[in-house]
Amino acid sequence: MTEALLRAEMVRWGASLFGRGLTPGSSGNISVRLEDGYLVTPTNACLGFLEADRISKLEAGGRHISGDAPTKELPLHLAFHAARPSARAVVHLHSTYATLLSCLADVDPDDAMPPITPYVVMRVGRVPIVPYTMPGSADVAPLIASKAPQHAAILLGNHGPVVAGASLEAAIFAIEELEETAKLLILSRGLPIQTLPAEAVAALEQKFPLR
Repeated sequence: MTEALLRAEMVRWGASLFGRGLTPGSSGNISVRLEDGYLVTPTNACLGFLEADRISKLEAGGRHISGDAPTKELPLHLAFHAARPSARAVVHLHSTYATLLSCLADVDPDDAMPPITPYVVMRVGRVPIVPYTMPGSADVAPLIASKAPQHAAILLGNHGPVVAGASLEAAIFAIEELEETAKLLILSRGLPIQTLPAEAVAALEQKFPLR
């Protein structure tokens, strides 16, 4: 896909996420890997009103070369891309239920999202939580580096979800599935939940490997 088409896709998906209330105000950010660098949503930009020619372009090393200044969450995105070289896109949102899940004290930090549906296994995988860091801080990079090689999705403590995918569409679908699963988990709190058996999870992971 050409750079122009990728810019248009970022605008289209950003508007879709914002329009459905998955990330409010100027929260959330998207990055897409190019052959020679990255496209990144600008700082303080609302995903609902992105302009293709103002999207930030970075060289492969992360230096800003054109467009508006990139999101302050650049350390988060670059760390995720570095840890998952096969990923083509990274999406970070402040979606309601996943963000709430990242704030709960009794969630398993190694497995915040039990396999209650096949689609969370197929599109999201096991989701760890990393400790809180100030938004935009480079302190998040080593935390992401320690988890992202094994996990395509991570919850940032007291902050929200971040997901990598083999394409921008795949990353969008995965973070939507993560939010829906978080919603199911929050709504079912206090109820006995039946998770998928281990052999079913293993079969799904084998047939639908995450990149």
